[in-house]
Amino acid sequence: MPRPAPARPRNPRPEASAMTHAWLVTGPPGSGRSVAARAFAAALQCTGPTPGCGRCKPCRDVMSGTHPDVVRLATEKLLITMEEVKGLIGEAQRRPWTGHWRVILVEDADRMAERTTNVLLKSIEEPPPQTVWLLCTPSADDVLPTIRSRCRLVTLRVPHPDAVAELLVRRDGADPALAARAARASQSHIGLARHLATDPGAWERRRRLLMSPVSLRSVGDAVLAAADLVDAAESEAKDATVERDARERAALLRALGLEGDARVPPSLRAQVRALEEDQKRRAKRARTDVLDRAMIDLLSFYRDVLATQMGSDVERVNVDLEDELDQVAATTGPEQSLARIAAIEECRARLRSTVSPLLAVEALMVALRPQA
Repeated sequence: MPRPAPARPRNPRPEASAMTHAWLVTGPPGSGRSVAARAFAAALQCTGPTPGCGRCKPCRDVMSGTHPDVVRLATEKLLITMEEVKGLIGEAQRRPWTGHWRVILVEDADRMAERTTNVLLKSIEEPPPQTVWLLCTPSADDVLPTIRSRCRLVTLRVPHPDAVAELLVRRDGADPALAARAARASQSHIGLARHLATDPGAWERRRRLLMSPVSLRSVGDAVLAAADLVDAAESEAKDATVERDARERAALLRALGLEGDARVPPSLRAQVRALEEDQKRRAKRARTDVLDRAMIDLLSFYRDVLATQMGSDVERVNVDLEDELDQVAATTGPEQSLARIAAIEECRARLRSTVSPLLAVEALMVALRPQA
């Protein structure tokens, strides 16, 4: 059966103000950059009366991830591999099957090594006429200048806490007061706000985290606190991945013709090892993400301390820790708060590198001690 001819794009020679071949969608965690990119991809494929109607079949297919002309890559590992990028480049060379455009959506473009990004450069610079690249990163500085200069930048902002609270009340049935508190504590990150509004133990865990540096009295205390934080992150990451890992292993064994606890023959062990390596990388990414969220919470605490010390009238993030914030602000100076914020940012950078998470968090806790 012959392949149907693809529909022509609505504007095959778009002006610079109307359309371009590569877009860089940026925004902090919680800004919805991936959702915005998918919605843009849906608008490009839309056949409704207005682009992005959300009701036509192409719009629904894009948002559900089943449209044949929208290729999406979102990694659960620390880095996007060279093989994955080469696969995207191959997909970008194909003509659209049914849609107006061939859309390549990379949700974690900041997780590419420099040499991997360089492989992508030529395809972004000179794509086929009906191919559109959509790259998502937390900020424009997270990609190489050569990539950034070839993309149109779309910068998103996080929603207002009141809007997040209203969503939690309307969609999840959260208590309005708790929803408002969760929206502010999560700094408008909808996923984290929902977690705080629906998990009874989330607030106590968060409080222990933020109060941990304040109670440190020695280097030994700092080392123990760091070990507790890393252990908790590993436990949370394991809880999030262990069931999925078991399902994937069982599915692979069935595909290989093995059942139950049957011994894996030597000829098939390479495939099982490859799956286990992927699962280890995913678990490492999950642990890094949990630790990074903890760093963001710590940053919010010392941001509130610094704002209090400077006499700023900005609203506090941690409205449930008013007394503790006032006490820390009164017993330390702005220079110490700035030094602690810098130490947290440095720890975040180390966690994204090859440094041992335990060593990175130990160095942070030593720097956060009250007497440091």
